Amino acid sequence: MMKYLSTIFILLACPAVATVDIVGSVEAKCVIQTTKSGVYGNPIASKLSTTPADGGVLPVIRYDVSIADAYTANITHPTSFSSSPTLSDTVAWTGSTSVTQTSVAGMSAYEAAKTVVDNTTIFDLTLAGSTWFSTASSAVYGSAKPFSGGTYTASVVATCIPK
Repeated sequence: MMKYLSTIFILLACPAVATVDIVGSVEAKCVIQTTKSGVYGNPIASKLSTTPADGGVLPVIRYDVSIADAYTANITHPTSFSSSPTLSDTVAWTGSTSVTQTSVAGMSAYEAAKTVVDNTTIFDLTLAGSTWFSTASSAVYGSAKPFSGGTYTASVVATCIPK
């Protein structure tokens, strides 16, 4: 009987506990889309370039931002091939990213205010709307050695970083 009473006492002394979830859904306020894929031209045997003057096509990336002054666009031009024929020498990389079109006139100031750190260009997205960026990329092989025949692929990496 004593054991029975102590069990009842313990049950009555324990508080009730409940766990209640709180769920929230956040929609992206910065969306990145590829507008145009890039293509390397081969103006001379030792060079691949996305510049139209070299027979290439500049990749174009669009950022759509719905909240002003909340994000930065970080766009990194390539410094290596993600796939290529076997290369026995070094490849010298250069590149740059520029504002090419905007949905709001004030966004044209992004170009003058951009910062470059290594191979990443950073744009402060201070206005809501759409901005298109193009990235030039060039690869020069060895000491003017010709690139081997084959397919060469490199990637531009675009990220939207909350401030």
